[in-house]
Amino acid sequence: MTTTGPFPRPTLLPGRHRRQAVPTSGWWAVMLPLALMLASDYKLRNREADQAVGGSADLTVLVEIAVYGFAALYLYYRFGLRPPSRPTTGLLLAAWGFAVYWAMSALWSPFMSLGIVRGVQLLITMCVAYTIATRAEARDLHRFAHAFIALVLASVAIGVAHPFPRTSRTEDRFNWLFVHPVTAGVYLAVAILLTVGYLLRWENPRHRLWHPLAYLAALAVLAGALVATGTRGAAAGCAVGLLVLLATSRGPKGRVDVAVLGVAVATVATLAFSDKIMAFVARGETAEKLASLNSRTELWTLAMQAYREQPIFGHGLGASRGLFLDDIGLGGGHNAFINAMVDNGTVGLAIFVVLLFTIGFVGLLLVRNRTLRTDAGMLLGILVFFLVNSITTEYLAAPANVSGIWLMVLIAWTEVLRRQGGDPIEPATPAVTATAAEHGEALG
Repeated sequence: MTTTGPFPRPTLLPGRHRRQAVPTSGWWAVMLPLALMLASDYKLRNREADQAVGGSADLTVLVEIAVYGFAALYLYYRFGLRPPSRPTTGLLLAAWGFAVYWAMSALWSPFMSLGIVRGVQLLITMCVAYTIATRAEARDLHRFAHAFIALVLASVAIGVAHPFPRTSRTEDRFNWLFVHPVTAGVYLAVAILLTVGYLLRWENPRHRLWHPLAYLAALAVLAGALVATGTRGAAAGCAVGLLVLLATSRGPKGRVDVAVLGVAVATVATLAFSDKIMAFVARGETAEKLASLNSRTELWTLAMQAYREQPIFGHGLGASRGLFLDDIGLGGGHNAFINAMVDNGTVGLAIFVVLLFTIGFVGLLLVRNRTLRTDAGMLLGILVFFLVNSITTEYLAAPANVSGIWLMVLIAWTEVLRRQGGDPIEPATPAVTATAAEHGEALG
């Protein structure tokens, strides 16, 4: 049968069908998490804790809220709102339970305005992580990791070139802009773990985006900056995270490397740098100050009293930022698990622990897959770093900071690895092309 005239124009399907043709990967998976981190932590002014819990908003706070709002609008504009196309895993269910319950707890917080803002930010971060988990590909997260390393290196350069005024507690510790040295230590430690993770990929270097010498140079700069921050929790967590990374990302050979290198490094450090190590640990503080972990033990005593007042559901999201200000002058629990107990009670703590356990369990399962071992081991090293660092900081149990955002990235990256190992994403087929094919069959 011969047809005359132009080929019939394909009929465009409704918008919700056209969205199915959206590519599953792109630079959005790199830029959105970085934008949330920058908006949350990088400040051009120093603000007292009582101003934050009071609910006052300056230009910096408004910009931070606007960035989170833009991230939510971008996700809606690009992907729309529709049910997931694949079954939700136990890890994602645990993550959603964590985010929803903690955001809901802001409704009974004594600092409700702060709690609601943090709760909405947590839900937006979870939406970003969920979209990455279900739509991104492994190469997108490798780009994100390298962009994060580059961001931290640029931050170190800013801190060296233009030191900002520092408080009496941080005048001898390295940082950049008005980022607290503890927060800077988290950025540096994660960047170190990522750098080592890519440097050790001898058998499978395809995810390296830089020359090995570039990773070595970056590692030297990042390690020096981490020591200069004087952040003992981040340094200890980074050391333990490196051991886990080496032991898991290279299989049985990696465990031998850990044993040999661990003994060698410990011996050299004890013999040659013992005085410097002790000076770093002491940081010029008195024995009484060290025994109380910089007044943390006193704070934790107050926190346990607050927990006994509201043991089931807690005082609400953000409560720990202001409950102890009058008594001790410190905001936050300065321990992720104690912070979870005070803010979210036994229920919230249980959800938090289940989420962390699920991430670690899935990561250990992925390590058994030889093709995924290097990535899974690197993620486990970062997770262990956060667990160790959480002994002295509450960031992992608080929204809108680098630790909380990285927790969501770990969830998303773990899900991407799971799909890569057993449930790969099928390439999207544009609806227009399918419609045109149907017309062609009809004409034939």
